[in-house]
Amino acid sequence: MTMLNTIEAKETTSPRTEVAQDTLALSARVLMSLIFILSGLSKISDPAGTIAYIEMVGLPLPTLAFAGAVATEVLGAIALLVGFKTRLVAIGLAGFSLVTALVFHSQLSDLNQFIHFFKNVAMTGGLLQIAAFGAGGFSLDTRFRR
Repeated sequence: MTMLNTIEAKETTSPRTEVAQDTLALSARVLMSLIFILSGLSKISDPAGTIAYIEMVGLPLPTLAFAGAVATEVLGAIALLVGFKTRLVAIGLAGFSLVTALVFHSQLSDLNQFIHFFKNVAMTGGLLQIAAFGAGGFSLDTRFRR
């Protein structure tokens, strides 16, 4: 297949294919946002424990870090879920996930930390896919673009 044929194939996508792609993009956003919503709500339900954990790893200004993490997770997840500024939000959450892996889950000799580290790395990959390909048709990004 030549480059021209590839471009023509992309331009002749059927409506059924577009709906399927939009549905998959929405599903990806829903599934990716769930972990951030649950993690943010978990932090909100135990601020003292979360702040103590942040202090334990040695981050400065643990109360501010707690507020930033909650805001990033909850607001970022909601924006991702509804497809608002999706590419930018996905890049931000990808960076957050990678930094979180490096700072909070770097003891790879501990099986639990090892699993959390690579879960965050995998989430980063999924978020970069969303950043690369966008929110899809079922999103506020698409609605506002019209």
